[in-house]
Amino acid sequence: MKESGRKQGAPSPCAACKLLRRRCAQDCVFAPYFPADDPQKFANVHKVFGASNVNKMLQELPVHQRGDAVSSMVYEANARVRDPVYGCVGAISSLQQQIDVLQTQLALAQAEVVHLRVRQTASMPNHGVGPGSPSSSGSPSSRLMGSQVKPIFDMDMVVDQAHLGESMWSC
Repeated sequence: MKESGRKQGAPSPCAACKLLRRRCAQDCVFAPYFPADDPQKFANVHKVFGASNVNKMLQELPVHQRGDAVSSMVYEANARVRDPVYGCVGAISSLQQQIDVLQTQLALAQAEVVHLRVRQTASMPNHGVGPGSPSSSGSPSSRLMGSQVKPIFDMDMVVDQAHLGESMWSC
């Protein structure tokens, strides 16, 4: 049975004490967070922060916050090992760039949707779709579309009609 990174009966040192080559005491501050079966976790944290600094940080925190602090240190240490110059800031920067690209793509797609809706609205009266026209008396869906499609802004119709000649050729 395992308890705080050590086997009961025969004490097995936690990953921190094993790396530091010291005896793992019963009240070892590292043992609950750096188990013996995951030595690389502490190795990276030790390489970036140093055992003394990690010990001080953990000692200064209340017990209920230590797990979160260790998670943060492990994340930062792993990021720093992967990218020694930028660390987790590099990952954050990369994600921010992806967000910017995706927001631009979304804005372009939304603008295209609005443009297509305006073109569709402007072209319906030109194709004879309207109340009383022969094409609107066909299916219920065509009558429904003809009655529900309205310009969003009054300017849409003016702008589209001004460019109607151009848009007919750009299809």
